[in-house]
Amino acid sequence: MCLRVLYLASALILGATLTISLANSTAQCKVKWLFGISCSDVYGKLVSQIKAWQIRQSCLYAGETCSYELVLADPYLIKAMHTSPRTKKVNDLQFLLEQSTICKVTGEAVSELSKYLADDNTNYCSLQNLMNGSDLVVAEGYKQYTNKWICPGFDSANCTLS
Repeated sequence: MCLRVLYLASALILGATLTISLANSTAQCKVKWLFGISCSDVYGKLVSQIKAWQIRQSCLYAGETCSYELVLADPYLIKAMHTSPRTKKVNDLQFLLEQSTICKVTGEAVSELSKYLADDNTNYCSLQNLMNGSDLVVAEGYKQYTNKWICPGFDSANCTLS
């Protein structure tokens, strides 16, 4: 009888632990970009693009290129939010800029209240759409580094601006 109670108690504790750890899991994506232009230029283009895609009256025809909100804009740190008009998922975005001989930008997107770690690529696309919209993808020295382990869904993402 005692052994049965011990097994039952162990199973309950393990189940509760797994439930708590899964509840605290959030979908997130990290991307590193390199640019052969100054970080002040990258900063200006990103902030301008976020402002251009601020929340609009209607996102009906704008696709994912609306519902961005600038939260913080410091010369080496940009924070923003993106709410997908289609799925209503909210992504907290952060860009950390580091100037050396090149401009290094680390982008991170974290989904609020998402139970799926891959998050249907919305984390990656929320970041990448800003790079595409601001034309930073054609900037001198542009390189992007990420993978499916630090950015789940990256390898199958189909980001479109519309």
